[in-house]
Amino acid sequence: MNIDSIINGIVIDHIAAGRGMMLYKLLHLDRLDCSVAIIKNVHSNKMGKKDIIKVDAAIDLNTDVIGYVDPNATVNVIRDGRLVEKKAIVLPERLVNVIRCKNPRCISTTEQELPQVFVLTDREKGVYRCRYCETKAERQG
Repeated sequence: MNIDSIINGIVIDHIAAGRGMMLYKLLHLDRLDCSVAIIKNVHSNKMGKKDIIKVDAAIDLNTDVIGYVDPNATVNVIRDGRLVEKKAIVLPERLVNVIRCKNPRCISTTEQELPQVFVLTDREKGVYRCRYCETKAERQG
């Protein structure tokens, strides 16, 4: 398999195997008008297998989304064919409009203009709770 190198863009690396598509969807990478490569189940000495996403454009990414999907991922910024920045990602304290509250009685469900806000309540288990109704939302995996 041959994937072109990036001259100016972003590489999201060290994504847990199988999470690349979820990240692609949550970051709305399908809306971009540039090349985007999702490489699944790549061999990794550290992880066994991993996913990688390459974006052939210098864009701003929502690192909270990346942290929610996989806090162990890294974001590499490429300029003029060289790595200029490597960002470590962490589990975010707050998520705004990333996930939706599943409680049908929550005010965020009935009042569509309210943002969907979740607060991290258990870092070890990756548990978030809705700011409005305290409904629990656990990270998958």
